[in-house]
Amino acid sequence: MPYSAVVLGLVGLIPFVFMPISYLLNWLPISESARYFTAYSAVLLSFFGGIYWWDAISKQNYGTKMYVGMLPTIIGWLCLVFSGDVKVLGVLSASYVAVLFYDKYALSLPKLQIVSYISLRMLLTSVVVITHAWMIFLIAS
Repeated sequence: MPYSAVVLGLVGLIPFVFMPISYLLNWLPISESARYFTAYSAVLLSFFGGIYWWDAISKQNYGTKMYVGMLPTIIGWLCLVFSGDVKVLGVLSASYVAVLFYDKYALSLPKLQIVSYISLRMLLTSVVVITHAWMIFLIAS
């Protein structure tokens, strides 16, 4: 995996970690912290749909992957619509895990690329899921 992809992936985790901390340090009320967290999560989730579009277009396979590529965006949008409900964070978290599993089995990359990509995604998705659970805990407390 290119160094820049690793760095950008790690930098992309900053809002997930910063929003719960911003509440704990009394920089933001929990309602704002949760709203910003949810918005960032929904936007980032929609980014993953583009991977399937690229994969389908580059392989000139315009079937299922094109449609599956829309799901993260639609799920992200629905989570924004219903962002006042804490269950949305569970839906977002589960969506990240589902996208990771779909990536593992559906992307058409050479074996070495898919192994390094999935390894990075497992690390990043783990942090994303943990921070979603953390935010749910803070909201429920």
